[in-house]
Amino acid sequence: MIEIILFIVLGIYVVFILQLIFGFDKIKSFVRTDEKPTTKFSIIVPFRNEEKNLPKLLRSISKLNYPKDLFEIILVDDFSSDASERVYIKWRMENGLIETTLLENLRLSNSPKKDAISRAIPILKHEWVVTTDADCIVKKDWLLTLDNFIQKNNAEMVVGAVVYKTKNNWFHQFQQLDLLSLQGTTIGSFGIGKPFMCNGANFAYTKKLFNDIGGFGGNNKLASGDDVFLLQKALKNHADKVHYLKNTATIVKTKPENDLYKLFMQRVRWASKTTGYSGYYSKSLAIVVLAMNGLLVASFGLRVSGFLNWETLLIVFSIKYFVDYLLLLKSNQFLRKNKFIFPLASSLVYPFFSSFVGLYSLVGGFTWKGRNFTK
Repeated sequence: MIEIILFIVLGIYVVFILQLIFGFDKIKSFVRTDEKPTTKFSIIVPFRNEEKNLPKLLRSISKLNYPKDLFEIILVDDFSSDASERVYIKWRMENGLIETTLLENLRLSNSPKKDAISRAIPILKHEWVVTTDADCIVKKDWLLTLDNFIQKNNAEMVVGAVVYKTKNNWFHQFQQLDLLSLQGTTIGSFGIGKPFMCNGANFAYTKKLFNDIGGFGGNNKLASGDDVFLLQKALKNHADKVHYLKNTATIVKTKPENDLYKLFMQRVRWASKTTGYSGYYSKSLAIVVLAMNGLLVASFGLRVSGFLNWETLLIVFSIKYFVDYLLLLKSNQFLRKNKFIFPLASSLVYPFFSSFVGLYSLVGGFTWKGRNFTK
């Protein structure tokens, strides 16, 4: 009986992943042309205790290949207790040509990041909002390419790619592979016309759209989801104006975690958003992925106990590994363009890690930026 269930879930899982692989190729890479920049951007950066990371982000922003009168940066301090503010002040004194504002966050909900963005929106000088995180680095043509894309498309919301800047160790590579799978899922879902994911570290939308769909209203009880739930509301009301920008010049780099506890808490925070998914496809995919990984873990236990043979477990794992690898390979080719090894060790560990994260997120809270969040 367990073999039948295992192969049924595997079959459904393979269909979902093959759909995403097909969808990935349907999103064509955007080729930038030489139009004069016209779009005015307001970059919002919520932060809390980021004195070590802010200098790198601000330095990358100061190097943007974009007219300085066409963008501003709004930093929202979420009650930092370190020297983040002094870092900002020093940078501002050295970059007087860039319009900048520092705000203090106002806590009005269970989501500090949503509060920070909502705090900044009313004072923005420009129509286009771009959000990123304090631990990120942006490329010099980030805004230039985004502007070019906006000029050529009827867009009011644009989703971009995010990748880790990793060191040469297995723990970082494990996180990279996990993020590659999420990015592949994001692009693939856009390609098949069923988008449901994005990353707030590289996310743009008009202030008009934000206000038209009621901002974060209806999702403030969840600490995470400043990106995903806004995307889902936009898709419900203005699907034709939501686009994915596939161009290497707009890829934003962020930092992986350096210890297992922080990684686990981060992934629990991400997974907690799945309970708020509104679409049938997104909910189905989340259930199938959790079921597939959970059954692999259970199957390993059954094999050790003698209730399942090695051949069945090896066949199921090999098929899952193969389709996962195809999606990861496509993501890696777009996001990193460098040598990609067979992620066998990570694939062996991932079902255990993913299952634990998924199950824990359904019942447990998480710690983020020194704060505890409960279900």
